[in-house]
Amino acid sequence: MATTATFLVAPTKFKARARLGPIVERVLGYVVLALVVFWTVANMIADWDRFLGSLLVGLQNGLLYALIALGYTMVYGIIELINFAHGDLFMLATIVAATVILPLLVAMVICMAFGAGVNMAAERLAYRRLRSAPKLAPLMAAVGISFIFRGIAQQDYINGSAQKNWPVVWAGPQIEGVFVYKLLMVLAVTVPLLLAMTYIVARTRVGKAMRAVAQDQDGARLMGINVNGTISFTFGLGGALAGAAGVLYFLCQTQTYYDTGTQLGLIAFTAAVLGGIGNLTGAVVGGLAIGVIQSLNEGGAYGLGSNWSQTVVFLILIVLMVFKPEGIFGRPSTEKV
Repeated sequence: MATTATFLVAPTKFKARARLGPIVERVLGYVVLALVVFWTVANMIADWDRFLGSLLVGLQNGLLYALIALGYTMVYGIIELINFAHGDLFMLATIVAATVILPLLVAMVICMAFGAGVNMAAERLAYRRLRSAPKLAPLMAAVGISFIFRGIAQQDYINGSAQKNWPVVWAGPQIEGVFVYKLLMVLAVTVPLLLAMTYIVARTRVGKAMRAVAQDQDGARLMGINVNGTISFTFGLGGALAGAAGVLYFLCQTQTYYDTGTQLGLIAFTAAVLGGIGNLTGAVVGGLAIGVIQSLNEGGAYGLGSNWSQTVVFLILIVLMVFKPEGIFGRPSTEKV
């Protein structure tokens, strides 16, 4: 069983497959990395001001992606479920944050409790009953719950189908159009939460139970671990992170929209896969990498523009999956067939 917070689960399983020689794969990987570094340095040299502004925006967005990605990676790490409803839970949290419009800490507590409660309820009412079913069944249940969340948000008395802008006005110093206080707020909330998740998984009793359940549920039961309670707690943690991300996103963008969770959820899931799904550190690194690359592509001197942002992000993901399908920090193990 893993003994550090770096890995929540056992190595990702992949069926035996033909691979290129390790030297060729390593060389191609270094070539891709060198191209990304060269592109980044070229943007920095061409226009430092645009580069700095893009970098700050990328850092801010990347931290939000990381918060959402952690919810994906924790749930997948313990029961190997891709919870597609997670992005729309984040979207509901943005609406709750807009509704309460309270001081940051109060809104954070309310939205984190909301996210945890809804996620635990979904696990108790739907996913738990499908735990022994074929893997496609809980996956489709997650898609169904996602549509339920979106349908709720589309109701006129909740948010409606149109985008809503809220009267939240930011003031204070700016660096290349980026509000310093906004970035500091994201850092002040996100970094402690990420450290707290790491501590919970690595140092606490419930964290040890989570890692044990991730390794072997039957073995964990024989050791006296409450498997259902541990899985429910994991869903609660993931939901709380989605709630926190919802508050930060609302305060940064000052808008709510029923479809927000679709795009950001997909980007966050991509970040989790990029870093190595099931890996906490990988989710953070993947989120930051996507945030910075996306921002440089949109605002850098040699960027392709916002119309190509998603193309660039997913092209990088596809290239990585070809040469390292377990992700940046993932550990492969051969599944016997």
